[in-house]
Amino acid sequence: MIITLQNIGRRFNRDWIFKGVDYTFTSGESYAILGPNGSGKSTLLQVLNGSLSPSVGKIEFANEGKPVEIETVFTHLSLAAPYLELIEEFTMSEMIDFHFKFKRFKPGTDKAQLIDLLNLPKSANKLIKYFSSGMKQRLKLALAFCADTPMLMLDEPTSNLDTQGVDWYLNLVQQFAAGRLTIVCSNQEHEYGFCNHRLSIVDYKV
Repeated sequence: MIITLQNIGRRFNRDWIFKGVDYTFTSGESYAILGPNGSGKSTLLQVLNGSLSPSVGKIEFANEGKPVEIETVFTHLSLAAPYLELIEEFTMSEMIDFHFKFKRFKPGTDKAQLIDLLNLPKSANKLIKYFSSGMKQRLKLALAFCADTPMLMLDEPTSNLDTQGVDWYLNLVQQFAAGRLTIVCSNQEHEYGFCNHRLSIVDYKV
C-alpha cells in the first residue's frame, strides 16, 4: 500500500491546521506523526485514512500497483484511536464477532487466540460498558493488530495503559506490524520508538 500526498493542506474555517505536506508513505515501513497536543496529528491521520478530505492538494492511494478509490480505503486499513468508540452494549465476544464481519483475521490468528492475547479470559461475556478504560484500549488495539489489512493506523496507542500495558502494546507491534504500512500519531517516544520515519506536523504550520 502506498499513500502519496501532494501539497496537502487542511483548514477549519479560516485557520490552517497544516499546509504544504508533500510526503509518500510506503508499504512495509513505519512512520511517526509527531507534534504537541492540538497540533493537528489526528487531523492528518483522518486525511490519510479517508475520513477527512484535504482542503487543498491531492492524495492518492495504491495497493500492489493499482489505484484505490478513496471511498474504499477503509477496507484496507485498521485503526485504533481515542475517538474511535466501541459498542458498549456488546460483550467483548460480540464486539470481536462484529468487527470480523468486516475484516479478516490475520493468518494464524482467530477469535480464541485474540481473547488469549488480551489476557482477559473472564471478560469474554462481559458488557464493554463495564470495562475499564485500559481494558477498552487493549481491545481496540487487539482488533486493529489482528485484522488482516495492509495499513495499520494508531493514534495515541498507549492512552489509558499502564507500564505493563505499554509492554503488551510493544509486543503486539513485534508480532503483527511487520510488512504493513504502519502510522503512529504520538508525542510519547515509547509509542513510536520503533518507527523508522518521522514527520513533524509543526513543519507544516502556516
